[in-house]
Amino acid sequence: MQHFKFYTKEDILYLTRLRRFETKLGERVQVLTDREQFEEKLSKSPATYVIFGIPEDIGVKANYGKGGADSAWLPFLTAFLNCQSNDFLTGEEVLLLGHFDFGDLQYLIENHAHGEEEKIEAYRHAVKQIDEEVESLAKQITAAGMIPIAIGGGHNNAYPLIKGSAKGLFKLGKIQLAQINAINLDAHTDFRPVEGRHSGNGFRYAEEDGYLQKYCVVGVQENYLQQNVWMDFVNNPFLDMITYEDIFLLEKRNFTQALAHASSFTEDGYTGIELDLDVIENTLSSAETPNGIQALEARQYINYTATHCKLAYLHICEGATQLGDGRKKETTGKLISYLVTDFLKAAII
Repeated sequence: MQHFKFYTKEDILYLTRLRRFETKLGERVQVLTDREQFEEKLSKSPATYVIFGIPEDIGVKANYGKGGADSAWLPFLTAFLNCQSNDFLTGEEVLLLGHFDFGDLQYLIENHAHGEEEKIEAYRHAVKQIDEEVESLAKQITAAGMIPIAIGGGHNNAYPLIKGSAKGLFKLGKIQLAQINAINLDAHTDFRPVEGRHSGNGFRYAEEDGYLQKYCVVGVQENYLQQNVWMDFVNNPFLDMITYEDIFLLEKRNFTQALAHASSFTEDGYTGIELDLDVIENTLSSAETPNGIQALEARQYINYTATHCKLAYLHICEGATQLGDGRKKETTGKLISYLVTDFLKAAII
C-alpha cells in the first residue's frame, strides 16, 4: 500500500475541536501506534470497525464523469471527529486508520496524457492500481475479524472492497468460498460492461470474477438504466433491483418493504453495504439528482441494513464538497458523518 497515509493521534486531535466538559469522538477513536507488522497489530486492536478514506476521482473521470469525489473525505472526517462521545456512541469501537493519496497518479495523467481518449485510457489503467491497494487493505482488515468502513472516492472502489473482503473472510475461515453479497442504494446499477475499469462497472467486474454472489440495488432511476443491463438483471437469479419509480411513483411497495426485500435476498451470506450519494436528492456528486431519495431515507437504509444484514463492510462514495465545474456544497461531509454514525450505532447494538 504505497499510497496509504497512516494517522497518528496528533493528526486526529488537530482536527478535533476540544472543549471543556465535553468529550468528542476524536478523543476516543483508536489509532495504530505501530505500523510495523501491520496485520499483527491490526488483529490485536480492541476496535471492531476500521475507517479509512479513498479520496480520489480517477474512477469517476475514467467513466466520463465530473471530478470532485476526492473532496469529501476531509470534511467528513472533521464532522465525524467532532461528534460527541456519549452513551449512544463512544468512539472506542472505531480504529481510524488513515487515507489513500493517489495524487501522484492524478498528476501524471493530467500532465502527460494528451487528448480526452488518451486520458480516459490512462485513468482506467490507474484504477487498476487503486484496485490492488484497496483490495489489499480490505483483505487485511476483514482477515483480522474487523469491518471496514470506506469513504470514497468513486464507486469504482466497490470492486476491490468486495474482492478484498471476500478474500479476507475466506482467510479468516468465515466463508467456504471467497464470495460475498452486496446491497447498493444507488440511482445507477454500476453494472456496465467490462470495457476497462471505472466507476460504472465495479459490480460487473466483481460478479464476473466470482467474488460477488448476490447483488441487489435499491433506488435505481429507470431513466438511467441501460436496456442490456436491465436484461442481465431479469435473466440472472443472483441479481435483483427495485427501482425508484416502483417505490415512490407507482408505490408497488414502500421503502421499508424494499429494504426488507434486499436484506432477505442477501441474507444467506456476508453482505457489503453500499451507498452512492448521487441517489440522495440535491446532494453534490458527479451525477447529482434533483429528484431522488431523501437524506432521512438514506439514514434509514443504513440503519436497516446494519441491523439486519451479516456485515462485510460499509462503503459510502461519490459525494463531493466541490466539483470540477466549480459547484460547492459544504454539508456533504456532515451528511456522510450522520450515515457513518448511524451505521456504527446500529451495528454495535
